[in-house]
Amino acid sequence: MTHRERDPERPDPGEPSRERVREAIVERRIRAAIDEGLFADLPHQGRRLPLEDDSLAGAWALAHRMLKNAGVAPPWIEADKVARERLTDLERLIERAPRLTPLARDRVRALIAPTVEAANRAIGRLNAEAPTDRQHRRPLDLAAERERFDRAAAG
Repeated sequence: MTHRERDPERPDPGEPSRERVREAIVERRIRAAIDEGLFADLPHQGRRLPLEDDSLAGAWALAHRMLKNAGVAPPWIEADKVARERLTDLERLIERAPRLTPLARDRVRALIAPTVEAANRAIGRLNAEAPTDRQHRRPLDLAAERERFDRAAAG
């Protein structure tokens, strides 16, 4: 082979590669966009981007990120939020018990049953939708919660 002949299987060193040409085009477009001010109002400008570690999500990482960006969470997380709200409602009733008059105490004690039922419904939904049993919650026992209310009211 003379110095003029080249191997067709190898790229020609005298010609720019497709990758370099593509890179140059992209760089030119980015510079033009910067000059036009298209990147001026981006969040985190001049600072590091906040990166969230979702490595534990495994194959579901992209799906979880998409849901988060859309302002939604997986159904079992939404169900857990509802269950926690119902449990908080119950705790508020029990915290009020020592400050109640006897008449008000009877009215609030009557609210224990529907609050426990609502919490157990939310817990049941969570347990049905959670991906593993590690996210499950134990259903509440109505008698135990009434007893807890009575102890709080007495003491």
